Amino acid sequence: MKVCVGLSGGVDSSVAALLLKRAGYDVFALFMQNWHDTAGTLHGDCEWEEDRFVAEMVARKIGIPFYFVDLSEEYRKRVVDYMFDEYSKGRTPNPDVLCNREIKFDAFMKCAMNLGADFVATGHYCRKDEIAGPDGRPVYRIFAGTDPNKDQSYFLCQLTQAQLAKAMFPIGDLAKPEVRRIAAEAGLPSADKKDSQGICFVGKVDLPVFLQQKLAPSEGDVVEVYDGYFSENRHYRFMENVLNGLERDGATTPVNMVTSYISESKSLKVNDPVHEKSVEGNPGFEGGCSSDGIFDPARIAALSDGTLYELSEPVRYDIRFETETYRSGKKHVRKTRYKDNPYGKIIGKHNGAQFYTIGQRKGLNIGGHSDSLFVIATDMESNRIYVGEGHTHKGLSRSCLRIAPEDIHWIREDLRMKPGEIRRYRVRIRYRQPLQDATLIMRDNGLFVLFDEAQRGITAGQFAVWYSSAEMIGSGVIDK
Repeated sequence: MKVCVGLSGGVDSSVAALLLKRAGYDVFALFMQNWHDTAGTLHGDCEWEEDRFVAEMVARKIGIPFYFVDLSEEYRKRVVDYMFDEYSKGRTPNPDVLCNREIKFDAFMKCAMNLGADFVATGHYCRKDEIAGPDGRPVYRIFAGTDPNKDQSYFLCQLTQAQLAKAMFPIGDLAKPEVRRIAAEAGLPSADKKDSQGICFVGKVDLPVFLQQKLAPSEGDVVEVYDGYFSENRHYRFMENVLNGLERDGATTPVNMVTSYISESKSLKVNDPVHEKSVEGNPGFEGGCSSDGIFDPARIAALSDGTLYELSEPVRYDIRFETETYRSGKKHVRKTRYKDNPYGKIIGKHNGAQFYTIGQRKGLNIGGHSDSLFVIATDMESNRIYVGEGHTHKGLSRSCLRIAPEDIHWIREDLRMKPGEIRRYRVRIRYRQPLQDATLIMRDNGLFVLFDEAQRGITAGQFAVWYSSAEMIGSGVIDK
């Protein structure tokens, strides 16, 4: 059996190739170049040249043929142009997910097959198996990697059954330290090579500078939103009332509208089980969740499509500022300033709302606060960004999101949900986020994900991915 390994020059794909060679497969390496331009990159050099050099040395060390393919035009059309388009709309795409769907397991896979490959192997930390479907045909399943610190299944969330049929993931059962040990013992040149960072095949970039290749800067206001805005906001009160009305009988406390974790590795709670789940989850509950959930399924089912849609909508910020004139200094120079506002304050300027994303902390460059400022919303029409102070700011958290019908993707097509169906799954909305317990509700106007616990930084354009225990079932683009 002939296997093409996507050899990147990193340690993971190197060990994948080595293990396949040791297992007796007819292995060859294919290195792909996907990017030429260095504009916006932090290193200023073409990193792919060094990567290709290392990859070629690895192939020579293992004793396998080495080939090269330039897919930069495909990558620009199918990944980078999409990325620019999404940012121009105020959305935050995930180019790594698109790269796997459009390039590694499509354009690259076709090239490998033309070279005679039966399968394509990569160095992703995930697992795959095959079962018989209801019609007797094979169904391919993809699972989280055994190492919870390196699980990369999220990046493969848009793969199809046809793509999985030809895919191999040789290191999915290994932990990263073990991979490095194997590489070192085999004397592979990539054994100590650092993991790649930044945008897939582009590298680590200064994102605003990178985006300014096509998106022009435009100065706008940074508005800090105060807590008082939420107590008066109709939509926030609506969400609070609906969520509290969905609680199971016997609930003694109101639904927490603010997330309990502050980052992918830290929580505001001590020994919080939500952040200590294993890759496999809890087999005692549907989908591997930690419980049956805080919401009553019958009450969820009774919600109208319109109510669910409104529940999934983010809070919109419409804070109007009035000006007043005053006299300043010994000469009583006439000046203008904004009147105090109980809901917020204009605290600075930015160079374009399209360059910011929900939950972003770095790059604001605004002082005078005891805690960090986070972006809670962007408004492309007014070119404003809205920020809130502290990890527990109400604007950072939401409990429900929607995926439009055309953006729902089922890896397990045999498990596709029908309108009116409700299921429990574990969900993540970004890479490395601990899996979160949630209820999925399929309706004619989309798939709604209702989390047991409010989530930090739900961001339009990112992918929500759902798992049953460790198996990745499907994914979709977050609508708003």
